[in-house]
Amino acid sequence: MAEPALPEASPAVLPWYRSSTLYIFAGLLLGVVAGGFLPSDAHPTAYDAFRFLSKAFIALIKGLIVPLLFSTIVVGIAQMGDLRAVGRIGGKALLYFEVVTTLALGIGLVIGNVLRPGDRLPLDLSSSGIELAKPMSGWDTAMHLFPSNVIEHAAKGDILPVVAFATLFGISLTRIGERGKPLLLFFELVSQTMFKYTDMVMRLTPLGVFGAMAYNVSHMAAGHEVGGTLVRGWPAVLVLIRGYALLVGSLYLALVALFCIVMVPVMLVCRIHVGKFLRAIRDPALTAFSTASSEAALPKLLEEVVAFGVPRRVASFVIPTGYSFNLDGSTLYLVLASLTIAQAAKIEMSVTQQIAMVFTFMLTSKGVAGVPRATLVIIAGTCASFGLPGEAGVAMLLAVDELMDMARTAINVIGNGLASAVIARWEGVLGEREEPETSVTRR
Repeated sequence: MAEPALPEASPAVLPWYRSSTLYIFAGLLLGVVAGGFLPSDAHPTAYDAFRFLSKAFIALIKGLIVPLLFSTIVVGIAQMGDLRAVGRIGGKALLYFEVVTTLALGIGLVIGNVLRPGDRLPLDLSSSGIELAKPMSGWDTAMHLFPSNVIEHAAKGDILPVVAFATLFGISLTRIGERGKPLLLFFELVSQTMFKYTDMVMRLTPLGVFGAMAYNVSHMAAGHEVGGTLVRGWPAVLVLIRGYALLVGSLYLALVALFCIVMVPVMLVCRIHVGKFLRAIRDPALTAFSTASSEAALPKLLEEVVAFGVPRRVASFVIPTGYSFNLDGSTLYLVLASLTIAQAAKIEMSVTQQIAMVFTFMLTSKGVAGVPRATLVIIAGTCASFGLPGEAGVAMLLAVDELMDMARTAINVIGNGLASAVIARWEGVLGEREEPETSVTRR
């Protein structure tokens, strides 16, 4: 069976002066400065320009949602069908992926509800034209899963029934066997094309980050109420920065909790030496953190886990599969970010709604590891189905998304490296050395 298709890996890490991360941080800092010196009440023209940059970038993201998610879900479901065919290793890998992903989502829910980072972040809905939908009850959410007209749902940006339709479509496609191969090839090509299209859009991220940060800071600098007192200028900007610091800190805390509460016990249970594993995974994890790209770390990750003792036949199957099904850091961020948006919008989500949202993210997060800032696409598409202001929320998150993307990408890489070691131990082959192929073995 062919391995699951992946977006092309980066051939090398770009030098610092060509790294997109550098320009994104520059846009972030310039946005703080520009917004602080040009408050919206005193400089409405500049404020409108900031708003244009932010909203235009988010509009491009919204245009990606339906074709990207639909094609990747269909292909992902088809790959899952293929994984069953490989038997024991595929089944164990899928079971491990889903258990760890569920635990990651649970940690995100707990941190989001306890720390409530959205309470300190202002969400400007007055000028966005967004009308908040009434939050649905549990039964309404369940009923909403059944797509009545997938084209109408897609046109409205109502992604939950589109996800349900794509899932059922993918399952049906696997059930017709060989006859479905041409259609599956079509969706694979659509998915790969959307990866390239998204890559072009995401090259504009520094401008989008500049616009989003300048827009939010300019709005805050015009005046913000803190403890019943109107605060203006740079003191108000500092309030915004503290709110963003809590959000970033909440994610980093959640990721540390994921590593300590889930990954370390998994290593101990599977008799994987924690220190040796961390030394083996250090270089690919640092590459992922510095570039915010899991693809840049893929070649080194494969090399290091094989050197650690995972047979190449296991690593070359589990790690590429994990890039579609085992995005622990990204899935944790999805639920934390969505709760942050709900809190900033003063919307209290019930436990039932939060569980339904977790279930939706378990589906929508599959297969988009190769898309830069794919989580923003998923958040924008999913929030509307739960009565949350996805567009305004993404504009709020975009300002510091790069800071959070670096950490969650590193955890994704660590999680996939660990998964390959766990499956190798489960198979009883961890530490087994594969002999190089020779003319004798070929005969």
